[in-house]
Amino acid sequence: MRVVILAGGMGTRLQEETTTRPKPMVEIGGKPILWHIMKHYAHFGCNDFYLALGYMGDFIKNYFLDRYNLAGNLSIDFMKSSVKRSEVEVDRWCVNLIDTGIQTMTGGRILRLRRWLADDTFMMTYGDGVCNVDINELLAFHRRMGKIATVTAVRPPARFGGLTIEDGVVNCFTEKSVKGEGWINGGFLVFEPAIFEYLSNDSESLEIDALNRVAADGQLAAFEHEGFWQCMDTLRDKHYLEQLWQSGNPPWNTWDQATPPPVIKLHPKAA
Repeated sequence: MRVVILAGGMGTRLQEETTTRPKPMVEIGGKPILWHIMKHYAHFGCNDFYLALGYMGDFIKNYFLDRYNLAGNLSIDFMKSSVKRSEVEVDRWCVNLIDTGIQTMTGGRILRLRRWLADDTFMMTYGDGVCNVDINELLAFHRRMGKIATVTAVRPPARFGGLTIEDGVVNCFTEKSVKGEGWINGGFLVFEPAIFEYLSNDSESLEIDALNRVAADGQLAAFEHEGFWQCMDTLRDKHYLEQLWQSGNPPWNTWDQATPPPVIKLHPKAA
């Protein structure tokens, strides 16, 4: 299952951090929030990632290059001009880093990935929010509903927008406008390739443009998640997530329940 993560925004509401790094690279517990999101998906066997890059995209590329090249122990023989690696812990990820433009909107970023995604169901989320949603249950729900798109609906503070849901189908998608404790778009979406028929250019918002049209056609399902969800919009959000991580039992840490990543001893010629 391919997973798209939108990682190209400028993160203007978190400028205390995002003047020096892109928002998905802001760290929680010493790891980028992007890493936390990917570990969650990987726990459910979703290891094929497409990162839609934009603002400071090279920062994200360098992170993954360094993570690959510098993992484990290194033995450098200057006389023989050789490098040997050992005791390498491997994340079973395939990470596709795709430049989707600095100013491209969320819908446009998805559209630019069409050639990699247009043949089958795929998942998508934002690079700034963590959640303990059961990905297997989400996918099973999506398949039962038989809609073009499924959004994970969550109940956060009232400063976000809302979803009106009836019998598991979204009747109205209102981004950042409702007051009260209604359902809102928490990311962690599932799409069928038909979603691309609702996207046409870089300037389109996935939420305001495409998903509104999908909902109007009765093709947007909502998986109601009552568990943990938290985005990282502000410095206050970052501090809150950091406190949860330091507590030793962060609610989005699903992967520690799984078998630890394998330790692979590389043959010298493979180093």
